[in-house]
Amino acid sequence: MRKGSVKNTRINSEVQKVLAEAIRSGLKDPRVPEFTSVTDVEVAPDLKTCKVWVSMLTDDGNVEAGLEGLKSAEGYLRRELAHELNLRNTPELIFLPDNSIEYGNRMSQLIDEVSRADNAARAARGEGDQE
Repeated sequence: MRKGSVKNTRINSEVQKVLAEAIRSGLKDPRVPEFTSVTDVEVAPDLKTCKVWVSMLTDDGNVEAGLEGLKSAEGYLRRELAHELNLRNTPELIFLPDNSIEYGNRMSQLIDEVSRADNAARAARGEGDQE
């Protein structure tokens, strides 16, 4: 199975669904935040490893503790994968933080700041609101 094949894409999608449901409803580890979402999954073509990108909404911003909680629950999550999906091998799970949401929020804040500064500069020149 090649990396970009239709079969690999379908397996990635199914693994993502199963992991998201197992994390949402089955994990009891207090280190894993309630609002943890699986944003992407990449299963190796040989089905030996699976990279799992997760996004976590935490009060204290401590994503590392959540990743440690997920790593400790790997056995449970692999068992759920094996139970739900009929794969030749159940892949080893590698959890990685997905910072794209934080990055997007930061970019949005920067754009808003530039827009406000631009509007203030226009108002100071007497040009009015140009939106």
